[in-house]
Parts: sequence; structure tokens; C-alpha cells
Amino acid sequence: MFVGIVAGAVVVAVLALIALFKMMWRVAEPNEALIISGSTHRTEGLEDGMGFRIVTGRGTLVLPGVQAVRRLSLDLNETELHVDCVTHQGIPLKVRGVVIFKVGDDFVSIANAARRFLDQQRLMSERVHNVFAGHLRSIVGGLTVEDMIRDREKLTGQTRAACGTEMEKLGLIVDSLQIHEIEDPSGYIQNLAAPHAAAVQRDARIAQAEANRLATEAEQQSFARMAEATRDSEILQAGYQAERDKAAAKARQAGPLAEAGARQEVVVQETRVAELEADRREQQLQADVRKPADAQAYEKRTLAEAERDARISAAQAKAKETELAAAAEATRVKTAASAEAEATKSRGAAGAAATRATGEAEAAAAQAKGLADAEATRAKGLAEAEAIKARAAALAENQEAVVAQQLAENWPEIVRAGASAFGTVDNMVLLNGADGMADVFAKALTMGGTGLGLARQLLASMNQNGQAHNDRPPNGTSAEGGAAGAPRTQHVPVTTDRG
Repeated sequence: MFVGIVAGAVVVAVLALIALFKMMWRVAEPNEALIISGSTHRTEGLEDGMGFRIVTGRGTLVLPGVQAVRRLSLDLNETELHVDCVTHQGIPLKVRGVVIFKVGDDFVSIANAARRFLDQQRLMSERVHNVFAGHLRSIVGGLTVEDMIRDREKLTGQTRAACGTEMEKLGLIVDSLQIHEIEDPSGYIQNLAAPHAAAVQRDARIAQAEANRLATEAEQQSFARMAEATRDSEILQAGYQAERDKAAAKARQAGPLAEAGARQEVVVQETRVAELEADRREQQLQADVRKPADAQAYEKRTLAEAERDARISAAQAKAKETELAAAAEATRVKTAASAEAEATKSRGAAGAAATRATGEAEAAAAQAKGLADAEATRAKGLAEAEAIKARAAALAENQEAVVAQQLAENWPEIVRAGASAFGTVDNMVLLNGADGMADVFAKALTMGGTGLGLARQLLASMNQNGQAHNDRPPNGTSAEGGAAGAPRTQHVPVTTDRG
């Protein structure tokens, strides 16, 4: 049991030692430095009595409650430079750049940085910007714009040199300083570059024009050489072609000439052979063709004559047969025509008899109708004559009564004759109304003659009509072509004033 207690106490002691060691052990990362304070330490290269210890890249024991451990970053930092400057010429510029810096690796730099930025490491970039801005304004004020543009390295070197002492005091080192851009709000740099740009543009245009001229000359020379070469080539080709054509013509002529000569010899030989062949064929024909042909011709002539006689006999028989057939056909047609003529004659006689009977009936009807009309006209004429005789007798006995009757019967005609005097009057002015109208009509009637005179004229007309009744044709029309008994109206002109 005692052993167990001892073992347990040993284990507890070991665990306590491990925990205590872990609490006391601190390790510095590669990018940081441990600043241990709380005891007097002596560090090589540092002043005596600094009062803190610097540990980098290793571990160390720290007494909790006695010593304090702080960490200082050794990482790179950067700050953007935006500085408004004025050059030696009084031209305002804006300088844009960047500064990359860090805490130095030596203990002196770490100590200086720890003393200044241990609790304000986030303000380190701002402090560096202020340091570089002040020195950059001072350096730019002693330079011209041309110096700054043409030699930026000089500006950078002077700035780093001017800031080196202060950066060393701060425990910082500058890894890089770059001037990115120099802005010119006044346009001085642009105007400064304008002559050079114009000169460059001018030189470029001159060079381009010169190049175009040289290119054009080269092209023209090339075209000329090409044309010359083409001309020489065409001349040579034409010469070669002429020689080839000449040789070809000679060759073509030599061939036909040689062929003609050879052909001539051949024709001569062929002619001789043909003559011999003709003699041989003539003799052969005499033996093989003429005699057999004569025999065949005699045979054919004999056969032809026999065939001709046979055809003549057949034709004569055919003609006789045709003549007989024609005679028979003519007889048949004649008989048929006779029969048709008899039938037509019979039909014509029947039609004529019917037409004659119809005509006779119509003539008898017309004659009877005419006789009836004549009798009626005659009876009417006799009746009118009797009436006229009776009117004449009455007129002789009582003339005034007959006149009055005739006036009454013809009074419309008398009034119409009197009114015709006003037929051509457009406007008439009457002064006494209805009395004036009566006077006008009375005057018109008076101008046309008295009623008695008109009656006498009517009686005379009636007498003339009575005589005409004795002389008129039976149809009741007068000799003058007028209707029987039609009264005659005398138009009396009336003179009036036109309105």
C-alpha cells in the first residue's frame, strides 16, 4: 500500500512537473521574436541594463508570475505612398509608389522596434508612410520634372538614403522602394512630351512615306522587269513558234510530196495492172457473161411476151365484165328513177288539186264578203242621200231653224276657231276682268264673221257635201279623201298686243 502511495505520488509529481514545464516553456516562431522582461539580462550588442531578453528561432524557460513574454512580428509589411509634391520648377506633381519593409533580424533592430511598436504594430505602416512622405517631398523639391522622368533610380536612391537613418532608429529595414507613377495635373509632362511625340510622329510619317516611295519604286521596277521579261519571252516564243511552224510546214509538204510521188508510181503500176485486168475481165465476160446473158435475155423476152399476151386477154375479159355490170347498174338506176319520177308526179298532182280547191274556196269567200260590203255601203249611201234630201227640204221650208240646229251642233268648232286667234299670244292684259274677257271673245267672233254668215258657210259646205255624197265612192269617203259630212272650220286671225 505504501508502495502504491509512493508510486501515485511520483506520478502526480511527474505530471505536475510536466505541467509546470509546459507553463514555463516558450518557443519563438521563425517569423517572430520573443521579448522576455522581468529580470536583468545581458544581450550581446545591446546596452547594459536593457532589462529584457530577446529570443528568436528557439525555446526558453520563463518563470510565470516573474517574467512576461511578448511577441514581435518579423513579417514583411508594405505601405502605399500617395504624396503631393512640388518640383524645383514649381510644378505640382503626385508621386505614387510602394515601400516594403520589416523589422531587422539583428537584436539591436528588434530591440529598437520593440521599444517603439510592441503595442502599436498595426500603426507601423502609417508611421513609415509619414517618414517617407516627408523625405520624398524634400527630395522632389530639389529636382526638376525632367530629372524625375529620366532618372527614377536617382529619386529612389536619394529617398532610401534619406530615410535610412530614421528607419534604422525605428529598427526597420527597407526591402524595396518603387515609384510607380508620377501624375501631372497641370499637363507639364504631356506638353513636355508633345514636341518629342510630334517629332517622332513626323519621323514616322517621313519614314513611312519614304518606305512607300521605295516600295512603289521597287514595285514599278519589278513590274517593268516583269514586262521586259514577258516581252523577251514572248519574242523568243514567237521566234521559236515561227521556226516550229516553218519546220512543220516543210515537214507537212515533204510528206505529201513524197506520198504523191509514191502514189504516182503506184497509180502507174495500178493503171497497167488495171488495163491487163480489164482485158482479162473482158475476155472472161465474153465467155462467162455475154453469152449466158444473151440466152437469159432471149428467155426473159419470150416469157415477157407470153405474160403480156396473158395480161391483155385478162384485161379484155375484165373490161367486158365491167361493161356488163355497168349496163346492169344503169338499167337498175333508170328503173328506180322512173319509179321515183312517177311517184313525184303523183304527189305533185295531188298537191296541186288540193291547192286549187283551197284557192277556189278562198276566192268564193272573198267574193261573197265583197258583195256583202258593197251592199252595205250602197244601203248606207242611199240612207244618207235620203237624209240630205230631207234636210234640204226642211231647210227650204224653215231655214232659220236649220241654221240654229247647225249652230248648236257645231258650236264647239266655232268656239275653237275663235279661240285659235289667241294661240300665239304669250301674255294678255285684261282691264275689266270677266267682262273684258267676254269683250275679247265677242270681238274675236265678230272679226271671224257673224254667226249667220258662219251658218251660211256651213250650209254651203253641207250642200257641197250632199253633192259629194252622190259622187263619192261606196266606202263613204269624200273625193278629197276626207270623212263624209266633216265640217270645215275657218280660222279668223286676231290681232292683239303682246305683253
